[in-house]
Amino acid sequence: EITDSIQSHLEVGEPEEKEEEFDEDELLDIFQELRDIVEQIDYARAFMSLGGIPFLLGIATYHASNAGKTIPVTIKKAALGTMATMAQNNPPVQLKLLELGHLPQLIQLFFDYSPGNDSGNEPDDSMREKCVQAISASIRGHAMGEICFCKNELGLLMLKIGIGMQSKNSSKPGAQLRKRCMFLLRALLTADEASDERHDLFRDAISFMCTHEVDDRFEEDSEIREISLATLTQLLRHPTAKKGSDIVLAHKIQLGSVGVPRIQAIGELDGEDKEFAELELDEWQQLMVALAGGCNA
Repeated sequence: EITDSIQSHLEVGEPEEKEEEFDEDELLDIFQELRDIVEQIDYARAFMSLGGIPFLLGIATYHASNAGKTIPVTIKKAALGTMATMAQNNPPVQLKLLELGHLPQLIQLFFDYSPGNDSGNEPDDSMREKCVQAISASIRGHAMGEICFCKNELGLLMLKIGIGMQSKNSSKPGAQLRKRCMFLLRALLTADEASDERHDLFRDAISFMCTHEVDDRFEEDSEIREISLATLTQLLRHPTAKKGSDIVLAHKIQLGSVGVPRIQAIGELDGEDKEFAELELDEWQQLMVALAGGCNA
């Protein structure tokens, strides 16, 4: 009934007089109801068996012809959010998405809403964030999904752009998008299945974390700095893949030149400022210990 209601609201390609009947807020409420339902793994799989995955994927990636009705970006975001909810820690849903070839479609959707796109869309960081969220939920913890993503050159480029590795003339992506990309990057680099080959694919991104993402003079968002510091520490301690550790150790002098004064600066804070910075301080201290252990190995 919910999908029927969504379809009746959208009526993609119907005559223009249908426009007046479209109630975007009501449709968003319906999507929220659907999302609440598919939070339960069993219900998510049941919705998948009813064709829910291609239905949501079709809404998210729909491109109207010149004369056809478009689907509002807010509705596309709702479809992506629902897809992410279904896929989170749900291997059958993750596999179904892979079988439908969702990765190239969602990666392209990311670029369709990036600055300078050829799709005629207004750049939209929140839309790009939703794309990354759906991709992340669909591959994290799924070995084949992670492998497929790492073999996609545009996917690797998407992550690099998303964390802020853009040209000097380009604006930095919003903090929420950067966090989403850092979260996915950390998962890929520190997974048990991560290999030296995977770490080498992300060599530039690992170096960027060492030189930029941990430095409060470049990265103003403390949560992103904390994620970056934790990722570097995990790379130094990865049980099998050692390439990432080698890349981090190559930047040990740079990391020390940033870390030592930052630890000192946090120690001089007081009140709420010090309390707010305690997690970053802890991450810096752990990284310094891991660096010392790596140098002595």
